[in-house]
Amino acid sequence: MATAAAASASEAEAEPKAGPEAEGGEDEAKAARARRKVLSRAVAAATYKTMGPEWDQQEEGVSESDGDEEYAMASSAESSPGEYEWGYDEEEKNQLEIERLEEQLSINVYDYNCHVDLIRLLRLEGELTKVRMARQKMSEIFPLTEELWLEWLHDEISMAMDGLDREHVYDLFERAVKDYICPNIWLEYGQYSVGGIGQKGGLEKVRSVFERALSSVGLHMTKGLAIWEAYREFESAIVEAARPMAGFLSPSDWEQTFDSQLEKVHSLFRRQLSIPLYDMEATFAEYEEWSEDPIPESVIQSYNKALQQLEKYKPYEEALLQAEAPRLAEYQAYIDFEMKIGDPARIQLIFERALVENCLVPDLWIRYSQYLDRQLKVKDLVLSVHSRAVRNCPWTVALWSRYLLAMERHGIEHRVISVTFEKALSAGFIQATDYVEIWQAYLDYLRRRVDFKQDSSKELEELRSAFARALEHLKQEVEERFNESGDPSCLIMQNWARIEARLCNNMQKARELWDSIMTRGNAKFANMWLEYYNLERAHGDTQHCRKALHRAVQCTSDYPEHVCEVLLTMERTEGTLEDWDIAVQKTETRLARVNEQRIKAAEKEAALAQQEEEKAEQRKRARAEKKALKKKKKTRGADKHRADEDDEKEWGDDEEEQPSKRRRVENSVLPAGEAEPGSEADLSGSIAPAAAEPPLEPKEVRVGARRRDVPKVPHDSSKDGVTVFVSNLPYGLGEPAATLRPLFEACGDVVEVRPIFSNRGDFRGYCYVEFREEAAALQALQLDRQSVEGRPMFVSPCVDKSKNPDFKVFRYSTALEKHKLFVSGLPFSCTKEELEEICKAHGTVKDIRLVTNRAGKPKGLAYVEYENESQASQAVLKMDGMTIRENVIKVAISNPPQRKVPEKPEARKAPGSALLPRQVYGARGKGRTQLSLLPRALQRPSATTTQAENGPATLPAGTTPATSEAPKMSNADFAKLLLRK
Repeated sequence: MATAAAASASEAEAEPKAGPEAEGGEDEAKAARARRKVLSRAVAAATYKTMGPEWDQQEEGVSESDGDEEYAMASSAESSPGEYEWGYDEEEKNQLEIERLEEQLSINVYDYNCHVDLIRLLRLEGELTKVRMARQKMSEIFPLTEELWLEWLHDEISMAMDGLDREHVYDLFERAVKDYICPNIWLEYGQYSVGGIGQKGGLEKVRSVFERALSSVGLHMTKGLAIWEAYREFESAIVEAARPMAGFLSPSDWEQTFDSQLEKVHSLFRRQLSIPLYDMEATFAEYEEWSEDPIPESVIQSYNKALQQLEKYKPYEEALLQAEAPRLAEYQAYIDFEMKIGDPARIQLIFERALVENCLVPDLWIRYSQYLDRQLKVKDLVLSVHSRAVRNCPWTVALWSRYLLAMERHGIEHRVISVTFEKALSAGFIQATDYVEIWQAYLDYLRRRVDFKQDSSKELEELRSAFARALEHLKQEVEERFNESGDPSCLIMQNWARIEARLCNNMQKARELWDSIMTRGNAKFANMWLEYYNLERAHGDTQHCRKALHRAVQCTSDYPEHVCEVLLTMERTEGTLEDWDIAVQKTETRLARVNEQRIKAAEKEAALAQQEEEKAEQRKRARAEKKALKKKKKTRGADKHRADEDDEKEWGDDEEEQPSKRRRVENSVLPAGEAEPGSEADLSGSIAPAAAEPPLEPKEVRVGARRRDVPKVPHDSSKDGVTVFVSNLPYGLGEPAATLRPLFEACGDVVEVRPIFSNRGDFRGYCYVEFREEAAALQALQLDRQSVEGRPMFVSPCVDKSKNPDFKVFRYSTALEKHKLFVSGLPFSCTKEELEEICKAHGTVKDIRLVTNRAGKPKGLAYVEYENESQASQAVLKMDGMTIRENVIKVAISNPPQRKVPEKPEARKAPGSALLPRQVYGARGKGRTQLSLLPRALQRPSATTTQAENGPATLPAGTTPATSEAPKMSNADFAKLLLRK
């Protein structure tokens, strides 16, 4: 939803590496010289205005408008007219694009990129009125970056003609410095105010701007120096302009004026040298050169102390210089350091610097606002930060809740708080629960406004209407959008019922609300009934308590025993004998019915398990029959060797090696003198010499035989740190080692590629790749899912599962990812490029992952990662239900279901021991040795089986409820049974 400002804001804090001299090139130096010239001439004009007409300003050739005109030329030097030289075709194309962007904004006013593109095109076309309106609309919705503000200010300055226009520019500067801490904007503000020094109060205006700039960014280690120098140059220019006036004023007046101005410059030097800034040594040397008197010892001590502080701050500043934007980790470390020192001004500055590049990080705004709420508690500052936070991250409900609390804490009018809440409702949260949270925050605020000592009041009626509106809003708008109300437990309705019961003494209304809660699917939960019972217990009467518990006994399905226990406890304490008899009868009947239902459920589960086992056995037999049929077809062509089949069967059922031997014999040409198969020489196990190798042996057989000769190398677990496990490779890969080695050599020096073969020499689809260094193995993990002959290759760490049985590799998140979308229903032929072309219309796409099966075939699913949460939420609104090649796709925020954990055998217990335990098999399933060899007629339950206290007997594992106890038999009966044929 809101801002994509991070794209441009990430460059706003680019730090200089060696002070301000390293920031600009030749163009910036020229612009700085032009500004200094303007500064000197404007100060000269101001001195004439301030000190009298005796000094002839015409000697300097200064007019009131010179400062504005030359400053406009200097500030707009970067806006050369060359970029506006467009042909007719380009102008027509721009007009069409402008119309398209305006239409797009009429549909979605929160499209940040559309605003930026529209402003750019209108500026190119010279539509001054339209571009001003477009900027105004954008600034009302989003905070603007430093680049956008400077561009806007330069355009307005170039068009300023009179005092009213100057005041308009001043207003723009005031708005600009409130969005972010931007030293360059403060510098432009100070230099532009110098141009109006000739107006009434102009000198005080300049000094006020520079003082505010020093308070805001004067402590900035790398960029604060430019503000100090500009302010000092301004005061020094006034000193130089006052020297020629000595002949026009009395000696005492001139000396007083001159000394006062000199003291201002001295004060600026002393203040600057007491603050740790880059290039402090150059500033100290400049002060020594400028000052006619020796520098005081107190100033030198402050300067040395600041140098020591600078050494402590340098590691954090250098870390920022070396890192790339947005440098969140570096800023977090810097903030922790400043928080330990505890200087409020520096803490505020480092937070503001971090937010320039990380304005879309809600946690950073929360931490900043929390510090201001708990430590500084300055009303204007606190409310300003909260307001900026919700403008940058309007989709974060925690920021809105904190904003409402801060406004209440500082006594803001009720009307303003209500307007802020309405803005929060329209901010476009991405979860249904977010709306429940913001409603709860607002309802808590309204409840605190009510004086419950009065029976009726305007505030109480407003609270009740707000509760009703909240329920209606969640039921209609939120449930329609998310297919859920976000409040399944009816927390808002519960809160309303408590307020009516405890604060308004209106139990009738509270009971109506609880009836509504129970009818919304909550009657089966024991905790809901007990919550209602406790409310009746505290503010109702015994009759309604008993009625509530009787209903709970009948309706509760999760923990009926607990509800029955509470009912019996109440009747034992307060009830009559008749009440006790009724309670006992109802609880016993209910528990008997519950146990019966549990037994049926257990039997059904056991029957399903047995069906699954039977199906598995059927599939196993079908595979065995299919395999036997396949082998029979392969051996059908060997007519001349059928005589040997009986002999081969006598040797055993070696099913793995026999087919391979037959193929080798069939395709071989026996040399002279070699024994025929089945002869004495063949049966004795004699081996043909190497020179007699048949020349027409098939290639795959030769390769298989060669691979069987390769000795098996045991896995060395000590090298797991430098080894990766590669799986899901094609089984038909000819030379796995030769194919995979070039892929992995790009990650580092490969020691060995060890493919794994079966006993028959077939490649099993996985291998081990050993590197010389651990860093190369870690980098090789990035090759996961890369295609090898049309099949995705799985690359994972080499871990011994026997030592780490719970280790699993799953590279993707299984939690809610608000900046990522899950897309389903895609055509199988849809490519990554086609999907990216569709998705990038709604924001900046960082990554797209098409989900495939193990064979690399698409499943019609995809994950799309956007730059921030706002773009993802916009894409959901626009893309959900879209048709792609006659397929209607579904789009939602990525929130994968919890991965199921295999149920442990000891955990499979039913309440009351009524459920039957499922038989537990080994790791290879139900083996042959687990088959019962005892006749069914002789089977009977174990003697250790005992009857449960309240319910059926607990059956041993492996038996079913249908098994009935066999009648006792004597020894004679047993003998007859065994001798029966």
